[in-house]
Amino acid sequence: MLKKSQRIRLDKDFDRAFKAGQSFYDKNLSLKCVATTQLKSRLGVLVSTKVSKKAVLRNKIKRQLKWLFNVEQKKFIRPSDLVIVVFPEILDKSFLEIRGILIKGLKKLGLYE
Repeated sequence: MLKKSQRIRLDKDFDRAFKAGQSFYDKNLSLKCVATTQLKSRLGVLVSTKVSKKAVLRNKIKRQLKWLFNVEQKKFIRPSDLVIVVFPEILDKSFLEIRGILIKGLKKLGLYE
């Protein structure tokens, strides 16, 4: 579980990431990254009902992405606000495949060592 200080919760923070952030798109997920002045990186995950009507599956994906963020943020080059938008194709992927996609996106954004 992420601490409150590591979560993006306000609409203005999501809007700032979408308007001013760098983007990475894959058929499974989209990343938006914007630099922050805070000491720690923050994460926001968006999983709509278009991904799955079942809340259990949506929450499972959120838990997996939050856990990956928590583990991998130690290798971040700089603190940033990161927003992950999930697409329905991610349901067919295993946990290791999701990890690989996330790391690939973070490297493309220049956020990961």
